[in-house]
Amino acid sequence: MANQYAVIGLGRFGINIANKLFESGQDVLGIDVNEERVDEAQSYVTHAVIADSTDAEAMKTIGIRNFDTVIVAIGNDIQASILSVLLLKEMGVPKVIAKALNKLHGQVLEKVGADWVVYPERDMGIRVAHQLLSPNVLNFIEISKDYSVEEVKIPNSMIDKTLREIDLRAKFNISVIAIRHNHDIHITPSPDKLLDKGDVLVVIGKNRDLERFANLD
Repeated sequence: MANQYAVIGLGRFGINIANKLFESGQDVLGIDVNEERVDEAQSYVTHAVIADSTDAEAMKTIGIRNFDTVIVAIGNDIQASILSVLLLKEMGVPKVIAKALNKLHGQVLEKVGADWVVYPERDMGIRVAHQLLSPNVLNFIEISKDYSVEEVKIPNSMIDKTLREIDLRAKFNISVIAIRHNHDIHITPSPDKLLDKGDVLVVIGKNRDLERFANLD
């Protein structure tokens, strides 16, 4: 059964989220005050409407409280972003995710009830720097300040060796949770799994340990 999502603010960030959810088979309502953006979004979402997310009556008419998750992706209008989050939580929306432009904006969003605050520009900057510094890292997810999950291309020295032989837990204090081979992914692989050229390991551990492993030749 599909979840119901609403995305408020159909700029580049909002439309990317809305489209990804829609492509995954979810019900997605797009909301923006700009008629042109709403028209453009029609093919990327289940339904799109023109509405002011700081207007309680407009939100009630849409039935916003019936949505499982609402993403507030408003661009540069910090006041509208904060008021929207406040209104959504007062109306009983179970989960509100909000985009923050900076740390102070994020702190205010948390104070008025946002369940999850995202910093797309900061996070993208960190991601680019991380991948420049560790070219073997294809992707990473920061779980906390100290821990991450990373996708790391195996170095040539590990080709034709098993997970037991390379023993990443003992040598680097990190754990392999999956192996990606071409388009196939093997979850919780056997210790006797042989690694092939081009394999990608999905590993979890402390950032400093992951960095040591990712920079192997």
